[in-house]
Amino acid sequence: MLSKAKIKQVHALELKKHRDEQQAFVAEGTKTVIDLMGTFACEWVAARPEWFDAHADQLSDGERIEADRDELHRASLLKSPPEVIAIFHRREDDLRGADPTQEWVIALDGVQDPGNLGTVIRTADWLGYTHLVCSPDTADAFGPKAIQSAMGSTARIHIHYTDLPAFIRSHSEAMIYGTFADGTPLYDLPSPLTAGLLVMGSEGRGIRPEVAALVTHRIGIPRYPTDRYGAESLNVAVATAIVCAEIRRRAH
Repeated sequence: MLSKAKIKQVHALELKKHRDEQQAFVAEGTKTVIDLMGTFACEWVAARPEWFDAHADQLSDGERIEADRDELHRASLLKSPPEVIAIFHRREDDLRGADPTQEWVIALDGVQDPGNLGTVIRTADWLGYTHLVCSPDTADAFGPKAIQSAMGSTARIHIHYTDLPAFIRSHSEAMIYGTFADGTPLYDLPSPLTAGLLVMGSEGRGIRPEVAALVTHRIGIPRYPTDRYGAESLNVAVATAIVCAEIRRRAH
């Protein structure tokens, strides 16, 4: 049985202040929960009995709670109740591991939409990036919408929140790339692109001036054809995917 106290805990963790207090977050759905198992410590997992029977060998730690469909529905933060809900505890990721002189690192400057953030995490995972450095005002990667959008990729990406200008200054030898409307067309960059920091700005204002001043390579995604009138800008998650894929293409 899924108790009222545990249902209350799930709904409390919808708010960042409670996630920070408990250093915990909610995950829902089979793929997300299974992918996070073993990477993040599981406090408890609730599911119908047949779900446990089907996934017993994929579970690691945590209390196992058999729940009926109504209990899962009352606990869920989603419109459609999932087969499984779990509470995980956050891990401590060492910022020193994010070294843009040795590998490509993605940085987000004030990205506000948690769905976009989750999609960036999923894209980074697909393309083999391992570190994501976020300004403090970037959306919480452990909020429910970001976790769902990432579809389990949060397990494989080290996510850091820090003073972004200070982080860039601490890696003065790195190449710092940032996306701008008037930047050098992405497809005109030299090869290979083996390491650096890719800075992506917020949905509304782009890269803020204090960060832009530290960018050493201003790049842009050209529209096609170049003289065509169309959309004002690209979604930040889409833009990140385009740039990250081109960087990987030019890695060798």
